[in-house]
Amino acid sequence: MAALIYQLLSLTLVMVVVQMVTAYTFKNCIEVRNSSRLIFKCNLRKETNISAIMEDLPESVTNLTILGNPVHYIPDKAFANFQNLRQLRLDSNHLSTFGKLAFCNLSQLNSLNLSFNKISELSPSLFVNLHNLTFLSLRGNKLKQLPAGIFLAMLKLNTLILQQNHLTNFLGIVESVSHLRYLWKLDLCQNNFTSLRHNQNPLPGSLTKLYLCRNNLSTLGCDHSFLSKVKILDLSYNFGLTEEGFVGVNLAHINYLNLHSTQVNVTTFLNVSNISPSHMDFSGMSVKNDSLLLELCKLLRQKVRKLNLLRLGSNGISYIRNDTLSHCPIITNSLDLSRNNLRSSQNKVLNCLGFLGKNRFLKTFNIEHNHMSSLSTCKRKHMIRFDELEELSYRYNRVLFVNAWAFYHTPNIKTLKLNINNIAFLHRKALKGLYSLETLRLDNNLLTDLFNETFEDLSALQTLNLRNNRISVIFSGTFRCLNNLTTLDLGGNKITCVYPSGLEGLRSLSKLYMDGNNMRQIDMALHNVFKERLTVLDIENNKIHFSTINISSPFVNLSRLRDLKLGSQRPYGLTLLPHNFFRGLRNLTSLYLNNNQISYISTNAFDDLISLNFLTLDKCCDVNIPLQPGIFKNLYNLSRLIVENAGIQTFSREVFGNLTHLETLQLNHNGMQSLDVGVLNSLSNLRYLDIRNLPLSCTCQNSLLQNWTVHNQRVQVLYVYNLPCQQGEKNNFYNFETNVCYIDLGEYLFLSTAAMVAFLTAFPLLHIKLYWKMKYGYYVFRSWFGEQWRKLKEEEENCIYDAFVSYNSNDEEWVMVQLLPNLEGNGSSLKLCLHHRDFEPGRDIVDNIVTAVYSSRKTICVVSRNFLQSEWCSLEIQLASYRLFDEHRDVLLLIFLEPVSERQMSSYHRMRKVMLKKTYLQWPASDCVNPEQAQELFWNQLRRALKTGNKLETEDNNDTPDSDDLGDSDTQTLIADGNYNKY
Repeated sequence: MAALIYQLLSLTLVMVVVQMVTAYTFKNCIEVRNSSRLIFKCNLRKETNISAIMEDLPESVTNLTILGNPVHYIPDKAFANFQNLRQLRLDSNHLSTFGKLAFCNLSQLNSLNLSFNKISELSPSLFVNLHNLTFLSLRGNKLKQLPAGIFLAMLKLNTLILQQNHLTNFLGIVESVSHLRYLWKLDLCQNNFTSLRHNQNPLPGSLTKLYLCRNNLSTLGCDHSFLSKVKILDLSYNFGLTEEGFVGVNLAHINYLNLHSTQVNVTTFLNVSNISPSHMDFSGMSVKNDSLLLELCKLLRQKVRKLNLLRLGSNGISYIRNDTLSHCPIITNSLDLSRNNLRSSQNKVLNCLGFLGKNRFLKTFNIEHNHMSSLSTCKRKHMIRFDELEELSYRYNRVLFVNAWAFYHTPNIKTLKLNINNIAFLHRKALKGLYSLETLRLDNNLLTDLFNETFEDLSALQTLNLRNNRISVIFSGTFRCLNNLTTLDLGGNKITCVYPSGLEGLRSLSKLYMDGNNMRQIDMALHNVFKERLTVLDIENNKIHFSTINISSPFVNLSRLRDLKLGSQRPYGLTLLPHNFFRGLRNLTSLYLNNNQISYISTNAFDDLISLNFLTLDKCCDVNIPLQPGIFKNLYNLSRLIVENAGIQTFSREVFGNLTHLETLQLNHNGMQSLDVGVLNSLSNLRYLDIRNLPLSCTCQNSLLQNWTVHNQRVQVLYVYNLPCQQGEKNNFYNFETNVCYIDLGEYLFLSTAAMVAFLTAFPLLHIKLYWKMKYGYYVFRSWFGEQWRKLKEEEENCIYDAFVSYNSNDEEWVMVQLLPNLEGNGSSLKLCLHHRDFEPGRDIVDNIVTAVYSSRKTICVVSRNFLQSEWCSLEIQLASYRLFDEHRDVLLLIFLEPVSERQMSSYHRMRKVMLKKTYLQWPASDCVNPEQAQELFWNQLRRALKTGNKLETEDNNDTPDSDDLGDSDTQTLIADGNYNKY
């Protein structure tokens, strides 16, 4: 009762407050918490009306993303209420049309993204109110032209992206943007421009980046100074563009020019153009062979003595002689030969970079995406050394072998990328001499073995990536010399065993990734080498499991560990979390236990995780696992908890009540049918709650939860207006009927209980004293009601029968043998109503009796001892006596088949009253003097009585036979019983 009173008081308080506040929940959007901005994402909804998506958003929103929705139209003033809006993303919808004032009142907006829609036409006044807009993207639409003055009001615009449309009128583009004095980036790639013809309007002086790739340009066709301010010019993939198109165009200020996949002849272009060769990207310019490369180098040498960067990628180069690049200017920084056809088998000097000639001052060399199959030994006499080279990349080749001293000629490189190859053999001395190497990428190869000599010279190495190889064993001493290594990635291998000294030497290691291997246990000794240095440990997707709950913690020495991943253990996941399993992890901030099948979690498993900030138990557990009370008792600092698909059946204070710092709680896809509002209120810092796909019941059990989810101002309940009731119920959770839940059940239960007790106390007394009177009153009422109803339809004279015969089934033989033949036979016109012959089948028995009595002029009661014992017979005589006494109609005829004593009649007061007023007929006894004569007289008197009228003149003047002829007593009675025995 106390709990009920508490709930009712809470509900009353909530209902009072609700009238003054609005709900902190949104139908189609999610608020992303940010200290300085109010960000909303309304993505991947099924709503077609943009106003319906935003109808419950606060007016103070600053960042709004509406992405991936089937919205076709933006009406006028759609965002008028959001005057503080700074960023608006409407990309990847189905937008095709806009109202002329669609973006009215957005004077503070500085970023608008309308990419990847179906926009084919824009109103000239569409952006008229966007005075502070700095970024506008219309990429991936169907625009064929821009209306004049479309950007007239956007004076602060600095980035305009019109890529991937159907624009053809470059002149119109220039006119639209010429006044934008802050515009520095204009992207017009993937349109249908054929030239850059324009009128007197120049490009904005601030424009430094102009992208015109993938158009249909065959010539520039612009004035000499038209591109004089542009720094970055992309004309790539204009397949018809030739060098003649640049004649007379000033390119002196260009810092980067991309002519990839055009028809421009590079040597001719350099002769007709005034661009600095050091600012050109020579990638994809059909420098296909060594002779063309030599010609290019000589030409470049004539123009400049040094090049900071030379890009020669995507030219189809397959061979380079030793001296070819020696004719180029000195390259001081970077050489890019990526995406060519260079093969080590065809050009052995490629292996040791001998073809670079005199370019010994390179800092970066990129030979990615070629066909190199091996890296040979480079420790030879008179080998050219590249002491300045710091970064070397062989990614995306076909390297199978790396031989000893393969990098002897590049002793000072800091970054070596050998990843995404087919390296199956890495010689033990392949990396010898790389004392300055800091980053080594060997991931995504076919390595199977690592040896203690492999990395012995890499004392400066900080990052080693060996992910996605086929390593199965880490031998002792493999990493013993890597004292400065901070990150080691061994994920995606087949490691089943790490020797006791396999990780020794990693004195500085802070991040260890061993996910996706075949480890079956976490050896405590394995991590003793890390002591207090390791901060990240990823051992997801292994084969770790425990068969007992009594094991020592393998993390006891990892006191600085901050990020631990144990999810997705194969094949069935972690099945147990033993006692004190996480002992020692007092600084752990993130723990991942997702995608397991845990069937037991010790109540003290998380006790040491006092600094834990993030915990995910997504798909962690067996569906029947209960979370033990107190399991999260020490997680005072937990701010985000994900327990989706975790099989949780209850939400109790004992489990979740201590999470006072929790801000985000995701309970999606669990078995809870209700949430305790008291527990939710105790989570004082909770701001985000996801309860989608819970089987919430729409019953009084959840009436408080319904009000809390809709009306609370503190916690954002994700998509609460879309939460359904349990399967099969039509209403949604937020609006199911709860009025019946607020009745004062205590008062109603008290009153109903008191009434029931009083009734059960009085019922025995009433049954004894007033039973027959109550039944009499009931049937009298029914007969009265039936009579009143019949009077509206017909008069009494329209009776169907002359007499209704009331008798007991034990007297049926006399009725059928004596009564029926003498009254209906021998040419008589009398018609009797008999129950077995004339009652309507299927009708209520009482209704049949009432109909029979009121459809007959008389009622003949065949009285016997059996008749007096039948309460259905008594009902029939009672109805007839009602007509006799209350309606003053002479309708009752009594026939006594046998003598009835005074004692037997003593209980039938009503019948005794009738007998005092009416005569009755007595069937002659078989031992009388002349039985045949007596019976003949009996039938004559009965026929005469049946033919008399029904109207009583006075109480004492009866139109019946004399008492001397018929007998000396009258009888008539009324008895009711629920068991109609005679039928």
